Amino acid sequence: MEIKVCGMRERANCLQLATTVVPDWMGLIFYSKSPRLVSSESAYWLIDIPLKKVGVFVGEIQSEIRRKSTLFGLSALQLHGGESVEEVRQLKEDTELEIWKVFGVGENLDWKLMEDFVPYVDRFLFDTATASRGGSGKKFDWGLLKGYPFEKGFFLGGGLRLEHAAEILELSIDIPQLLGVDLNSGFELAPGLKDLAALQVFKQELTK
Repeated sequence: MEIKVCGMRERANCLQLATTVVPDWMGLIFYSKSPRLVSSESAYWLIDIPLKKVGVFVGEIQSEIRRKSTLFGLSALQLHGGESVEEVRQLKEDTELEIWKVFGVGENLDWKLMEDFVPYVDRFLFDTATASRGGSGKKFDWGLLKGYPFEKGFFLGGGLRLEHAAEILELSIDIPQLLGVDLNSGFELAPGLKDLAALQVFKQELTK
């Protein structure tokens, strides 16, 4: 089970994350309306953090996505906006980075909306549907995922907390395409500042 810690921003917190928690991925948010927005001025030190970095974008133009991917040394692009299949295909070809396509989950899931993206994404990510595009701290009904029809793997997000570890492991048994988890607001001391002790415990629980 892979672990992505998203919404990282504070220098000391990022450095400690890389040496104590050592997640598989570190998420950097480039959405201007997010309280966890990462500024370009941070690139000079973030690029040296020895973790694979995922850039989180919401409705961003492709030229800016490509600029940020180089500036921050991104390994993957997480797309939260209304990107078309053609736009996703173009990004995949232009950057050769991993592409993660996010779908917000409300009361239901329409698998047909995802079908055409399957050839061009490396994984899907399911988050709780909110106007703020993530970071809500709210959990959605995971039972909706039990009809997941694709071989393509996915990440689970949306208000995950320490107490959810056992339930996540059970879900991964039912749905083997569940590759990992996206952790954010449920492990924060403040927006952009993570509780590293809680993350360490969660990782231990998830890898038992």
